[in-house]
Amino acid sequence: MKTFLFVILAVLAVCPSAFGTQCNVNPVNIPKNWITMTHGCRDSVRRQIQLEVAASVQYLAMGAYFSKDSVNRPGFAKLFFDASSEEREHAMKLIEYLLMRGELTNSVSSLITIRPPEHKHWVSGQEALEHALKLETEVTKAIKNVIIKCENDRDGTGEGNNDYHLVDYLTGEFLEEQYKGQRDLAGKASTLKKMMDRHSALGEFIFDKKLLGIDI
Repeated sequence: MKTFLFVILAVLAVCPSAFGTQCNVNPVNIPKNWITMTHGCRDSVRRQIQLEVAASVQYLAMGAYFSKDSVNRPGFAKLFFDASSEEREHAMKLIEYLLMRGELTNSVSSLITIRPPEHKHWVSGQEALEHALKLETEVTKAIKNVIIKCENDRDGTGEGNNDYHLVDYLTGEFLEEQYKGQRDLAGKASTLKKMMDRHSALGEFIFDKKLLGIDI
């Protein structure tokens, strides 16, 4: 019993807020030669995390807009809410990658700045799909820029450094998904435009139901 109480007191001494939200543990010094990312490459990944978060917030705003009772397009709402979750997952994957490479030494909050979405209103589902396609194109371009930077980052040394693992990870894990997503959005925008040209507002209503898997 005395041993048990001693352990509890020791834990409380090291971590006064053990049952709260924060536990301060002093870091230890270990060799850093295993950390091999160049600063330029690392910083480009950090910027990409912020871009993924911004895209997630924008899609969240789009989903909320189409969920409004005055708009009431549940199919579009689901599409954009799912896209928001996907972009957030991308940011999490990049954060986990930095952790794996030993490049996340500060609070993760330093990587994330939540800004209001740039757009909050769309006149139609067609406009929203085209906006989403534009957003995905920008994200894809940014990922390619990260790849280019990490393929040949001189980082002040005068010699190029190719981070093969990160480049391969971004190319295989992210780019293929981006290209497929762009093609999917382009196809949806094309189909919706044809339906609206033929059926006007009814075309958007039917398309919204199809996004939910409902045939009319």
